[in-house]
Amino acid sequence: MRDLTQGPIPKHVVAMSVPIAAGMLLQTLYFFIDLYFVARLGNAALAGVGTAGNVMFVVFALTQALGVGTGALVSQAVGRKDQPEANLVFNQSVGMGAWMAAATILGGYALSGPYMTMLGADAATAQAGTTFLYWFLPGLALQFPMVVMGSALRGTGIVKPTMVVQMLTVLLNAALAPVLIAGWGTGHALGVAGAGLATSIATLAGNVVLAVYFVRLEKYVRFDPSQWAPRLATWKRLLSIGVPAGGEFAAMAVFTGTVYGIAGTFGPEAQAGFGIGSRINQMIFLPAMAVAFAAAPIVGQNYGAKHAGRVRETFRVSAIASALIMLAITLACQFEAESMAHIFTSDPAVVEVTATFLRVISWNFIAMGIVFTCSSTFQGLGNTWPSLLSMGGRVSVFVVLAFWLSHQPGFQLRQLWLLSVATATLQALFSLWLVRGQFRSRLGASAAADPARA
Repeated sequence: MRDLTQGPIPKHVVAMSVPIAAGMLLQTLYFFIDLYFVARLGNAALAGVGTAGNVMFVVFALTQALGVGTGALVSQAVGRKDQPEANLVFNQSVGMGAWMAAATILGGYALSGPYMTMLGADAATAQAGTTFLYWFLPGLALQFPMVVMGSALRGTGIVKPTMVVQMLTVLLNAALAPVLIAGWGTGHALGVAGAGLATSIATLAGNVVLAVYFVRLEKYVRFDPSQWAPRLATWKRLLSIGVPAGGEFAAMAVFTGTVYGIAGTFGPEAQAGFGIGSRINQMIFLPAMAVAFAAAPIVGQNYGAKHAGRVRETFRVSAIASALIMLAITLACQFEAESMAHIFTSDPAVVEVTATFLRVISWNFIAMGIVFTCSSTFQGLGNTWPSLLSMGGRVSVFVVLAFWLSHQPGFQLRQLWLLSVATATLQALFSLWLVRGQFRSRLGASAAADPARA
């Protein structure tokens, strides 16, 4: 366990965010490795895997609900020096994660075909996406135990073991992708099925390694099967924090699904271009997201310890750092958009869609950095409903206006990207206002007990 209630806040932010960024980078490389080899299979396969990848947002909504609730309650318990409570929360999350993993498998196999038929630009795209999902779903289900273990460790201030495990899984995935997708060394190319299978195998291996770490080395929170049976009071506390956070990802799934559906009217090249652009976004967002994610356990421990001044300072330091990082990323996208697209495809039509998307959408990066920081602050405070209100408001406005624009004469995809920039800016302003309100209502009572303010 690492005590985040003492010492300089900027030092804690850096120490937490660097391993988190490395772990997130490696996790994102899963999708880039698959995308690189899938792109060699043609635009239908690329569009199919990209469209199918939106299912990740749905599953990530569930893992986010579980992980955020776990991390928030564990970090607050650590701040109060209440180890039995931290251990109970962790083990209840293990049990809940098992139920969610089972639901992912059953629901995923039942709905993959209808989902791809609805969103695929053509029959070939739908078939490719469905095949990919059938082999990818086990890997998605295995995200639940991985998230539970990683979130519990992050709540205790420990992030390096999770990063190391993610590194190992990415290396395994990188080795399996060319073998399973392209048939290197075997002569049996599985195509898009191999992309899903490679990720599933690698994720399974990562779970095994992280579980071994918990059994042999972790002391603060440990596996205790006697605490896995549902305790409704603890589940309620986990879900009251986690469900709104999961709702944010669900809203993003609606957002992305809307764009894929509208882009499909422009053909598989448009869907493929948006898919590549979205994956590039996921990677280049990582430094700012890591800073924001590091804020959650720091805020949580200091909120649990009633250090109001340190909570405010964590938000301020994280928000400024995220904004500066996003400014640098925005400039990179303005000048290197085509170069980024060419890493994955040489199709001029796909490159054009990707480059246009990156140039326009990058103008919302600073706003999104602020949104990420606000969201993590809400998590640390144990109230994620403001995040859901902020994201839900943005997505609702975007979806309504996007469908209206798509039916206007002369509609172009560029208009969707501009709409996204406008709604993201409004979301950032709204989130800042909500953070200010939460600080007034939740930190006022603890300010008098805060040595930093004294």
